[in-house]
Amino acid sequence: MLDPRLQGNGQDDLIESLKTVPARIGAFPARRGWGTAGTPVTLRVNYFPVTFPDTIYEYNIGIEPSVAPGASQRRRILQLLEEHPEFSSYVTHVAHDYDAKLYSSQPLRHATVIQLKYYEEGEVGPSDRSKAYTVTIIPVKDIKTGPLKRYLAGDPDHHMHDPLPVITALNVIIGQYAFRNGGFRAGRNKVFFGSGGNVLDLGGGLEAFKGFFSSVRPSYQQLMVNVNVCTAAFYRGGNLADAIRTFWDFGGRDLNTFFSHVKVETSHLGFKARKTVCEITNSVPKTQTFPCTDFGGAHISVFDYFMKKYKIRIKHDQLPVVNVGTRDTPTFLPPELCTLLPGQPFRGKLSDTHTAHMIKYACQPPNVNVSTILGGGMQRLGFAPAQQPLQRFGITVGQHMAVVPGRVLPAPIPTYAWGTAGVDDRASWNMRNVQFVQGATLANWAVLVLRAPQGDNFDEGDDRELRDIIRNFSNMCAKSGMKVQGAPPPIHFAILPASINELSGAIEGAVRGVIPSPSLKPSVIMVILSNKDSTIYSMVKYLCDTKLDVQTVCVQATNIRKGQPQYYANVALKFNVKLGGVNHTLDTKSLSWLRDAPTMLMGADVTHPSPFSVKGTPSIAAVVGSVDDMFGQYPASMRLQLGPRESLEMIQDLEGMMVERFNSYYRTSGMLPRRIIFFRDGVSEGQFKQVVAHELPQIKRACEVFGTMEQPYNPALSIIIAGKRHHTRFYPIDNVGMDRTGNARAGTVVDRGITAIYDSDFYLQAHAGLQGTTKSTHYYPVYDENDLDADTLQGLTNNISYLYARATKAVSLAPPAYYSDLACERGRCYLHELMNSVPQGRNSQQGGQEKGKKMSKEEEEAEKLRVFQQALALWGNGIGPGVKETMFYI
Repeated sequence: MLDPRLQGNGQDDLIESLKTVPARIGAFPARRGWGTAGTPVTLRVNYFPVTFPDTIYEYNIGIEPSVAPGASQRRRILQLLEEHPEFSSYVTHVAHDYDAKLYSSQPLRHATVIQLKYYEEGEVGPSDRSKAYTVTIIPVKDIKTGPLKRYLAGDPDHHMHDPLPVITALNVIIGQYAFRNGGFRAGRNKVFFGSGGNVLDLGGGLEAFKGFFSSVRPSYQQLMVNVNVCTAAFYRGGNLADAIRTFWDFGGRDLNTFFSHVKVETSHLGFKARKTVCEITNSVPKTQTFPCTDFGGAHISVFDYFMKKYKIRIKHDQLPVVNVGTRDTPTFLPPELCTLLPGQPFRGKLSDTHTAHMIKYACQPPNVNVSTILGGGMQRLGFAPAQQPLQRFGITVGQHMAVVPGRVLPAPIPTYAWGTAGVDDRASWNMRNVQFVQGATLANWAVLVLRAPQGDNFDEGDDRELRDIIRNFSNMCAKSGMKVQGAPPPIHFAILPASINELSGAIEGAVRGVIPSPSLKPSVIMVILSNKDSTIYSMVKYLCDTKLDVQTVCVQATNIRKGQPQYYANVALKFNVKLGGVNHTLDTKSLSWLRDAPTMLMGADVTHPSPFSVKGTPSIAAVVGSVDDMFGQYPASMRLQLGPRESLEMIQDLEGMMVERFNSYYRTSGMLPRRIIFFRDGVSEGQFKQVVAHELPQIKRACEVFGTMEQPYNPALSIIIAGKRHHTRFYPIDNVGMDRTGNARAGTVVDRGITAIYDSDFYLQAHAGLQGTTKSTHYYPVYDENDLDADTLQGLTNNISYLYARATKAVSLAPPAYYSDLACERGRCYLHELMNSVPQGRNSQQGGQEKGKKMSKEEEEAEKLRVFQQALALWGNGIGPGVKETMFYI
């Protein structure tokens, strides 16, 4: 049964009242109505109702001597504060964020200044040498929750009420119980537990924990808490020597990258002490020396020191020494005397093997996820009736998931040059008896086999099998509607070196060997790879896209050797699109609104370097735009972005990239678009207003380039944020809304009950999930000059989800946004050596910095600038002129 708040005419009355409110500058488009198209369904959603008090008391936490915000030391100080006799009586009705904020259910009249001595968790207590701290609890304000209640109620003057202060406080409060009872953080609003059968050994020194996400969210007439199951990778606790050997046995190479800043515990001094790994040296205990005052100031090896000082004979004397001090004042320890503390999140890039294990571990069917949330989740988070410690704050959490209305939108009809493709209930179809709506010409192409030292390699001496494969693939291209012309392509072989230093030159030489001269350049090269080595793939794409200006399609030898028609067909999809063809479009009815006036669909995204990229590596922005009314071709523009990551979420040269996209549209269509639907990917909710403030003006300035004073160019623009990084999950309650896996059916849309109260957002699951619990995409309009009503916007978003060129199925993200993400990933290939900091040996230092030298802030900034200049040199002029106006990134 639907939630009572969603029954009756209350929501319709809210919509009518919003129509009388003047639009405000900077406000998002107000909801104009509810979607009605599709088959009605009823869904449970992982949201639980929350009641809250009238007042919450806010305080700042001051610590002297000062400790850096977010430091683990600060977290430990606040743990010690809770245990202090002068403060412990307040613990049941206070909560803090382990940083700077504390919230209380009642005024704190005493114990606002506490003196304490620091000692690490696991140690018996403070010693005479323990550092003393003064913690001061400073009143800030009394947070009144009345404005939030009016905001939830549907007040037309909602902009007068800011719900954020209350929501921020409540998120801290509801998370406190889990953190105090065995949980630990790994990401915002997430708590993990390394017990209770929730651990999976991933191999290589990592393990996966299950945990829970919780976040308070406003909805119509009800505050909700969103609860979801989540997983993350952690370091496996235990002896550090064993961890290093396990890492090597797993194929790991760079110890410093993997073990950077992990915390270890030592006990050789007679008491437990916690340290942070600064670096793992290149020296073993017998060769690593240091000046020792205990033995006359002479240099002594780590091996001899521990023998003489502690009577400890180091057993693993071939393992590198660990520095748990600083680079300037190192403290060397053999790893066998260090215990890697459990519960530390791994923030690096998982290997392919790790990722496969994580996906299998994390992907659970809907009924299992529901049981996990209602069972272990509610108890672990302190939301279960038997616990409800939040009641001391005047907070309660309901025990039943919200029930909301949804609709299943009808699938569009994929259209081909001839033949009909029937969409099944999994939102997919096949290409039997159909041909591409616009087949490209396949002529003057080539095959290059790159034989790596390890992998599945074709034999150069007897290539009959390979020639049969190429012939069968050519036949599939012709059968699919491509115009295959000329003789079979020449096949070239190249043997790649084992040394990574020689790899780039070898690949460039191999590709140049396929190109007789610039005038005889192949239209496309099929590159057959022996394995999944991302370095080889990235080098191929970098060289061919930017230096040699030639299209490539990479395939795995193992996959193409199987000779399966489905695989050939999937590769043909890429060939056709890269060569300028259009694989399929949609029936006239499904594209009617988009074709009413010349319309350009666009997508934009930004990708950032990982935590282990070389410092100074720039972010990459990409913008794609359709060029005709079949919406099958989306050339891309790309840029490097320099600056602090916080400022790089917004696209810096969007204006320049928009100009390029307008020019491309004009060259193809002979006109400029009158309407633009701009899907922005990769933006968090807290940055929506920044998109309007920073990116919207750039789009407008790009339009001005194509107008005049007498005839300005001002196409109608709509900007929709597309978000996948949310924790909302829908669970059908009956077969009407349920597919064969127990998930919501493809085409399910929800715009009531758990969406924004005043804005026009919606959740759309256009696709059918392959495994686990299917995730919808959250679409949030932040600017709309096209006056899109709910059915129009939801319908066109669902329809274009069937236009993804690389598959014969609906996809989870609107293709323009999907393509911009792919273009960003292609850009990462061009900066592969900076993005991934490829190590030269087991213990190489990241970024090429001189070992043992600590840089000043000025030197660090100079180094970052040097790295950025290196990135600019690698990037060069960007995509080659012959490739840039194609979908090279597919």
